[in-house]
Amino acid sequence: MGALFLNSFSSAPIKVAVLSNKCNPRRKKNIFLHCHGSGNAMKTNGVSSVLRARLKMVNSDRSAAVIVSPNPNGNGQADIAVKDLVPYGGSTTSLVELQEGIGIVKFLKGKQFFITGSTGFLAKVLIEKILRTVPDVGKIFLLIKAKNKEVAMERLKNEIINAELFKCLQQTYGNSYQDFMLSKLVPVVGNVCESDLGLDGDLADVIAKEVDIIVNSAANTTFDERYDVAIDINTRGACHLMSLAKKCKKLKLFLQVSTAYVNGQRKGRIMEKPFDIGDCIARENLISETTPRSIPELDIEDELVLAQNSKEGCHESKVAQKMKELGLERARRYGWQDTYVFTKAMGEMMINNMRGEIPVVIIRPSVIESTCKEPFPGWMEGNRMMDPVVLCYGKGQLTGFLVDPNGVLDVVPADMVVNATLAAIARHGMTTKPDINIYHIASSVVNPLVFQDLARMLHEHYNSSPFLDSKGIPIHVPSMKLFNSMEDFSAHLWRDAIQRTGLTAVASWSGKLSQKLESICRKSVEQAEYLANIYEPYTFYGGRFDNGNTERLMEIMSEEEKKNFGFDVESIDWKDYIKNVHIPGLRRHVMKGRGMCSSPIS
Repeated sequence: MGALFLNSFSSAPIKVAVLSNKCNPRRKKNIFLHCHGSGNAMKTNGVSSVLRARLKMVNSDRSAAVIVSPNPNGNGQADIAVKDLVPYGGSTTSLVELQEGIGIVKFLKGKQFFITGSTGFLAKVLIEKILRTVPDVGKIFLLIKAKNKEVAMERLKNEIINAELFKCLQQTYGNSYQDFMLSKLVPVVGNVCESDLGLDGDLADVIAKEVDIIVNSAANTTFDERYDVAIDINTRGACHLMSLAKKCKKLKLFLQVSTAYVNGQRKGRIMEKPFDIGDCIARENLISETTPRSIPELDIEDELVLAQNSKEGCHESKVAQKMKELGLERARRYGWQDTYVFTKAMGEMMINNMRGEIPVVIIRPSVIESTCKEPFPGWMEGNRMMDPVVLCYGKGQLTGFLVDPNGVLDVVPADMVVNATLAAIARHGMTTKPDINIYHIASSVVNPLVFQDLARMLHEHYNSSPFLDSKGIPIHVPSMKLFNSMEDFSAHLWRDAIQRTGLTAVASWSGKLSQKLESICRKSVEQAEYLANIYEPYTFYGGRFDNGNTERLMEIMSEEEKKNFGFDVESIDWKDYIKNVHIPGLRRHVMKGRGMCSSPIS
């Protein structure tokens, strides 16, 4: 989605704003290697969030109140009033267990992993964390889409081993770095869209015999992707992985990386519950209505067939658009906002339906953004959900957006998602109970980031550290305007585009130039409107993700584990994270330092 705005960027290269990334390897009993920056985006008042929650419980009853009030956009924006958002009855954890914790490092030692989506943003953070904190982990088999082994190895080296994310390990191992990485990482040619994953027979036998943990991180995350493409990866791909899992002789856990937004158009406080086959959010919403209406039945097999057959008889030039429209239509029919989250939800349903005796954990992060601390603050790759808007605002290309000012952007740093993932793997991989556990890694309940506060943080950052235009002149941006109707937003876009292009000034003396500028304005407005339409279900989202399971997972960790594998989203200082970690990281790792001032403007 970032290409809608970012392809018009032009800026002069300049020294990047400082992001501390000094590596400090420290050797402990478990050979932890730390490479944390000195930035502090965490609230530190000496009391853990879990303890604070416990103290609050002493003085409150165990009920939770959720107040849902309509927003100006009519989408039922939920305002959460909470007495106690995590009602549970007393801890049964012993002092010895608290000291020992989950035993994350102990469990991970020697374990063999099979990871899909391995060249993606989150999977790379996961791989780096495992190798840095548990260097004596077993082999990590990485499924890589490639035409042969040589190309897969080339991708492994270029996209993972040589990535800046791994620089702490590079400094730790020096000349032995590549040997160490290749002794752990095994590139596997394959594709989740193929029924047998396209695995070589002999290697497939090795994986089935040796793998302890499967992590399915492969996904197509484009909101309006073609229905056939999204369903192949997000739904059918999950089935293929579960089929492999059933062949693994020593498998201890299957972990699915999903998204909190699989909860679709649910509102209010959303619990960490699994989907059963055929669950339908539109059906949930209709049941509560007094006027009877036709309740849609979701049949995943029918959807798989529909996605495949709908291409037939369609002209090649029109098939892509038709399949995009079909995906959005099917998603909204059943109560999901877009093709991405709908096909991911169906993937979850299939996993639960197929799992049998296999222990399953489903991690549901909200909007994953740059690392907060590890391996260094601000690492980012590609444009995540909010980043096109953040960057275009800084470039002066977008001065407002369609969003509920009092709504919440549910954001979580990538390193916290990875830490929670590893804690859940150890917790449930150790017990190997044939159940399914869901974890929301989200901030909207315990530490909400309100859109109007985010807009103020963006303005403060760019006011002190503006982008430079092509002539090296600082770009001064006004306060971001937030609109709760498309009509008002569209009118603002036209006014802004006309002012920036000088269309009014030239209209009286040059008809051709006027037409050209009008065309440029129209294209700019249409791009912004398209992006706003796609994002609207998220910028006016009416739900808040309960994370009680995640908090209880954190509660049973030892203090040492909380230090090395922490994921307390309540501790994040959003102002510091946005202004001093995320945006500088975005400008450094995505913009590659282009258009940046050498020092902040005071």
